[in-house]
Amino acid sequence: MSGERDLAALLRGARPLLAHPAVVLASVADPVGLPALATVVEDEGVTVVLRQQDAEERGIPFDWVGAWITLRVHSALDAVGLTGAVSAALAEAGISCNMLAGLHHDHLLVPADRAADALALLASLRPAP
Repeated sequence: MSGERDLAALLRGARPLLAHPAVVLASVADPVGLPALATVVEDEGVTVVLRQQDAEERGIPFDWVGAWITLRVHSALDAVGLTGAVSAALAEAGISCNMLAGLHHDHLLVPADRAADALALLASLRPAP
C-alpha cells in the first residue's frame, strides 16, 4: 500500500476526525505498561502521548492538554506538501500544531480548546474538484 501523493487529492480526502479530545505529552524513563497512543525516543527520555485521563490516573505530570486529530486519507510517506498546507493554514489561524506521521495516516495535536476551530479549518482546505 503506497498511499496518495497528489496534494489536491490528499486535501480532498483528508476527512479530519477528532480521534482523542484530550491527550497530554509527558516524558518518562520507561513507557512499558503505559497505554501510550504514541512514543518518541529522545535523549532526555521517552515522550509519550497519553489520554489525559490515563495520565491523571497514574499521577503522570503534564502541562499541556491537546486534541488528537487524524487525517483519514492514506498519505504516502514520500508525499510532499500535506504537512506544509495543514500547518500553514493552522498557523494563519493562530492554532499551534504538532504533527505525527504514521504508516497510513497523519495525526495532529492541537490545543484542546481549539479542536473545533482546527477541525472546521481543516475541512475547509478541500480544493474544488
